[in-house]
Amino acid sequence: MKTGMNVMENAKKVKSKNSMDMLHGPLLGKIFFFALPLAISAVLQQLFNAADIAVVGRFASPEAMAAVGSNVSVIGLLVNLFIGLSVGANVVIANLIGAGQKDKIRDAVHTIMALAIVMGLILTGVGIALSPAILGLMGAPEDVMNLAVLYLRVYFLGMPVILLYNYGAAILRSKGDSRRPLFALALSGVINIGLNLLFVVVFHLHVIGVALATVLSNTVGAAMIVYFLATEEEIFRFSFRRLRIHKTYLAYVLRIGLPAGVQGMVFSFSNVVIQSAINSFGAACIAGSTAAQNFEFISYCFLNAFAQTAVTFTSQNYGAGKKERCKRVFQLTMLIGIGFDILSIGLFILFRRELLLLFTTDPTVMEFALERMMHVCLLHFLIGTYEISGGCIRGMNHSLVPALISIFGTCAFRMIYVFTVLPQNRTFGTLMNIYPISWILTGTLMIIAYFIIRRKAFRLIKSDEEKDSVL
Repeated sequence: MKTGMNVMENAKKVKSKNSMDMLHGPLLGKIFFFALPLAISAVLQQLFNAADIAVVGRFASPEAMAAVGSNVSVIGLLVNLFIGLSVGANVVIANLIGAGQKDKIRDAVHTIMALAIVMGLILTGVGIALSPAILGLMGAPEDVMNLAVLYLRVYFLGMPVILLYNYGAAILRSKGDSRRPLFALALSGVINIGLNLLFVVVFHLHVIGVALATVLSNTVGAAMIVYFLATEEEIFRFSFRRLRIHKTYLAYVLRIGLPAGVQGMVFSFSNVVIQSAINSFGAACIAGSTAAQNFEFISYCFLNAFAQTAVTFTSQNYGAGKKERCKRVFQLTMLIGIGFDILSIGLFILFRRELLLLFTTDPTVMEFALERMMHVCLLHFLIGTYEISGGCIRGMNHSLVPALISIFGTCAFRMIYVFTVLPQNRTFGTLMNIYPISWILTGTLMIIAYFIIRRKAFRLIKSDEEKDSVL
């Protein structure tokens, strides 16, 4: 077994100008400056998605807006399984860095990128083939069905580049580089908005124009990530000639990432069920709910950024045997993440009417949007209790338990609610209450699981003073 001294020395050798030392020094500033680009990236991504809806809502028609909005949960259903595997990619590389096992990083990088390409091609085929069937099962209104299918099929053409971006960004973030993925996303997002306006306002392509803009802009972002990896230091450097799936790292990625992916997929399936219920209230309800969701997603970006930060920082420090730093990571990410969420939600509620005018001027659509905001946003910060604690659990190489808790609390419970509670009082407000109730349930279970798993996981590593690797 390597001594703590050797592990620390080897870990330092894998640092570069685009890396962050997560194993030494104060954590507060490092966590904040690592999470901030992640949050900005996610917010930008949501703003770019919101731009799709805003452009068709203001320059096309409510039906076009509903067609784009009705695809949100469908895309999540088919994409989240594969995106979830990027969690495994993050943990694998971060653990290797923390343990100082730099000789294994190159093979892990190329396994992860090969997996992204293969999964992207599979998802493209499945998405195009199943688009009409899935939208039909969701009960998408007849007046938006053709537009919704068209949007979804074009969107899925871009899945290989979307996965390349996400898996490549996970590799960069695992070594502490959250700035360059932000730069790539920002540029592709600006291109997306420009193409949206060009295709929809100038060429009147409406729904297909928005989808094409998304695909083309994502291609730019993926190309930048591949370039960054291709010019990295030797142990992280990517080359298409080295693409190969190594069974050891594939198994490791799947062990950590597959439960997270299945969780995301089941979660999205529950959202499909909820979206079907929303669809039953008509096109105005779909459009209003879609508009309001954008503000929830933006606030969620902060929570998710600190959850991803918790995964990376916990992975490296757990790999290096630093138990006290793992505890501190949990405390800081939870405190700061929830604080940002409360601040952002407060601003959205305060200026809710003004902000909703960015998406619609239709009074009926506006009322549905306002109703969703008031039912969902007030307890939105509770999402952090399970997202961030679940991220810490995954950072300690335990991915199944947080997946099962999330599947039960935010998936199974919600589906039961839709089929039992909603029919007793079939109103939009009753449907929206599903969110805060499920957050309370899931957060309570996840925090309990975190402390139980942490105690067991820490028994597998030696003291902080010895700092031996667990790998």
